[in-house]
Amino acid sequence: MNPAEDPAAGTGTGRDAIVRAARRAFTLRPYAEVTMRGIAADAGVSPSLIVKRFGSKEELFDAVTDFRAAADALLGAEPADLGRHLVLTTLRLREDLQGDPLLRVVFSLGIEDERTRLRDRFREQVTARIAGLLPGPEAELRAELIAGLLLGLGATLSLHRPDGATPRTSPERLADLYAPALQRLVDAPGRVAPPSA
Repeated sequence: MNPAEDPAAGTGTGRDAIVRAARRAFTLRPYAEVTMRGIAADAGVSPSLIVKRFGSKEELFDAVTDFRAAADALLGAEPADLGRHLVLTTLRLREDLQGDPLLRVVFSLGIEDERTRLRDRFREQVTARIAGLLPGPEAELRAELIAGLLLGLGATLSLHRPDGATPRTSPERLADLYAPALQRLVDAPGRVAPPSA
């Protein structure tokens, strides 16, 4: 992916500060209330730099609500190692991006059209890609549950920061505890027969 396609690219050019500020703005306020001037002030850049880098507010919204780069990183492991990789990569991306790469899909405000577009993009770029990697039956269901567990991890880390046990725990230990639940869904567990009477 070239820097023009990756909204997280461009450290040192102001692009990364713009992306972080725009993500915060579009997550915390409805689209209609977000202004380029407000994003520029939060990012510490001029509004003209945002226009130069992204064009319009709609193009900026599209860039920061694109989950492809995060999905590429999250899904960069073989199915046998995917559970642990998902946890460790989520933690690394949270640190690198100074925010959760997926959680904005849950907390984004705005009119129904914007929320629908964001959810559809998440399903296409994240959940459907997870389903495509999964062996065995019920891949779509398992992919949705995996996405839910990743969102739950992000929500837990956000809820309990900065002084909770979760943010103070090493990434390796969090992976030890959390990855088995993800891996079980990746590995296509068989249905358990109900106990006989």
